Amino acid sequence: MPEEEVGGGVPSEHKQGWGSFLKALASFSGDLSSLTAPSFILSPVSLVEFPAYWGEHPAEFAACSQGADPVERMTNVLRWFISTLKGSYTARNTSMGSEKKPLNPILGELFFGNWPGKDDRGETVLTTEQVSHHPPITAYHLENQKAGVTLEGHSGQKTTFSGRAIQVKQVGHAVLRVKPQGAQDAKEELYLITLPTLTIEGLWYGSPYVELLGTTHIASSTGFLSTINYTGRGYFSGKSHSFKATVSPIAQPTQALYTAEGDWSGVSKFKGKGPSGSEKDAIFWDAGAQREEISVKPIEEQGPMESRKVWKDTAEGIRTGNFDIASKDKSRIENDERQKRKDEAAAGTPHQLEYFVHVEDDTEYAELIGNFGGKPANEEAYRRKPRVH
Repeated sequence: MPEEEVGGGVPSEHKQGWGSFLKALASFSGDLSSLTAPSFILSPVSLVEFPAYWGEHPAEFAACSQGADPVERMTNVLRWFISTLKGSYTARNTSMGSEKKPLNPILGELFFGNWPGKDDRGETVLTTEQVSHHPPITAYHLENQKAGVTLEGHSGQKTTFSGRAIQVKQVGHAVLRVKPQGAQDAKEELYLITLPTLTIEGLWYGSPYVELLGTTHIASSTGFLSTINYTGRGYFSGKSHSFKATVSPIAQPTQALYTAEGDWSGVSKFKGKGPSGSEKDAIFWDAGAQREEISVKPIEEQGPMESRKVWKDTAEGIRTGNFDIASKDKSRIENDERQKRKDEAAAGTPHQLEYFVHVEDDTEYAELIGNFGGKPANEEAYRRKPRVH
């Protein structure tokens, strides 16, 4: 690449800092989560908020419990999952020009929000908590009681630099619990969702963007499997944000009942007819559909560990371009966090989770992933604590 192209997308006042950051990336070994990034490439949003992207199409989330049979419900679950990808990976930083590094949550950081019930679909409620700092893990619980749909999971990241791009392996999984609607005494259905690998390209130009790579699965206790293969724009060829997904019996994963393919940030279609006899090449999902932003209490009404309260001054500095204030406040928070952990260790009073409990042996995960030949990478999980009424 010609020298003048390096950092071409970075404002002139930050080019030197961007060059220093790239040199630090190139010489760094191990997980990049411990690497300090300059404030001008930071997002004003903490990772503990990211589970909200699961719920930005609440009607699709509620529809997971609809369907005449398990195959149609699996197709609805797949559609909802594909609907979450644009918000999760391409639309979250459009106001800032390119992909930004999210803020690393502190242990015990919380985030709450909801999507009010509309059109008789019921309210969707989100609870997230940073349950581990080393390694960083966020636990989340998303629920629409009226629709009979609950998502519970945890996520973390292992981030490395490959020479041209940052590779982000998402650690964790989610389990969707569905109570089929319209059938008396219907048995609860479970859907295991594995998480895609990310590659962050465009670093040398100073205009980072995300692509999804590899394969993920949605495995159901009803005996059906969705397999999603992701491809993206390569250095010389390829189309951004492409995917192909199939719905098949778990016992016959190559015998697709339905196939959908296209652009997960744009339009995708059924390849052939879809469920309920829909026409060939019918729209599977149109990512141009309006995303609904989560409703959150005003910062002045939030508790001291709620994310937007914790990072208020840092986020304001980033949004207004006052990176000196952002850096100082971020350092203050991180130093306070380190001291708090030291004090807990000295007193023998380790941090206690507030909304989740740790499950060492996640048998649901092990059984579901084993059904299609997968091997449990990490059987640990986090469950939301029972509510106290």
